[in-house]
Amino acid sequence: MNKAIEIKNLVKRYDDNFQLGELSLDIPAGEIIGLIGENGAGKTTLIKSILDILKTNKGEIKIFGKNLKNNEINIKEDIGVVLDNSFFPEVLNAKDINSVMQSIYRTWDSKLYFDYLANFNIPISSSIKKLSKGMQKKLEIATALAHRPKLLILDEPTSGLDPVVRNEVLDIFLKFIEDDEHTILFSTHITSDLEHIADEIVFINDGKVLLNKTRDDILDNYGILKCSEEEFNKIDKKDCVAYKKNKYNYEILVSDKEKISKKYKNMVVDKITLEELMVIMIKGDKIC
Repeated sequence: MNKAIEIKNLVKRYDDNFQLGELSLDIPAGEIIGLIGENGAGKTTLIKSILDILKTNKGEIKIFGKNLKNNEINIKEDIGVVLDNSFFPEVLNAKDINSVMQSIYRTWDSKLYFDYLANFNIPISSSIKKLSKGMQKKLEIATALAHRPKLLILDEPTSGLDPVVRNEVLDIFLKFIEDDEHTILFSTHITSDLEHIADEIVFINDGKVLLNKTRDDILDNYGILKCSEEEFNKIDKKDCVAYKKNKYNYEILVSDKEKISKKYKNMVVDKITLEELMVIMIKGDKIC
């Protein structure tokens, strides 16, 4: 398996006692990797560590086999970035950004950039501060794509976009990886976006990787078994991943809903969404 990103024994500590890691993770090339977790779980810290924006306490990170810390030739040109609430000064407009980026990236494609702006209906002469939040986000995405990177690292790229535009952007991301030579690391709270396009899901909680599986494995095999307290007491706890006690029943997260349906024939096992999986694993009473 070709790897776009290799992370080994990564640790980042903060003064408030939050710590990311120790964490090891491989991001395969040619796929869309969804990064999920609640606020403060460590997603943005992980992304900024990969980009060498944050100085880590321990560990090694390679992108396409190269170390960003060593400023190896051309590696930054291979990376397109959209960070939440981080972009150009608000006094600039889209034309200004084109001029700036031409001087930074040898691979910058002005025609592609302005094609994206036209498709997104972004006015090229309006300053960033005059654009809506959604327009600003689309401008960031166009800028990230226009130097033809091999790797896109995205932190909340679809926040602030209406459902129609979000679907357009997701289609662009799918087209981006069609040739199996491009990779996307996509952190978002809009987990339904990942249900449509992600190949793998990395679930981070409290600085640790809680789950790392393919989207199909999670959506096809995981489920929620709903039962009474009496039924819950009869269930083999080896069959549950986590559970949550509600006012009138229990919700049990299982990793093989077909097997569980056959074993507990009188109980209902529902399909699961990524959002439901996050809630029960984070807010549940126990991980089994």
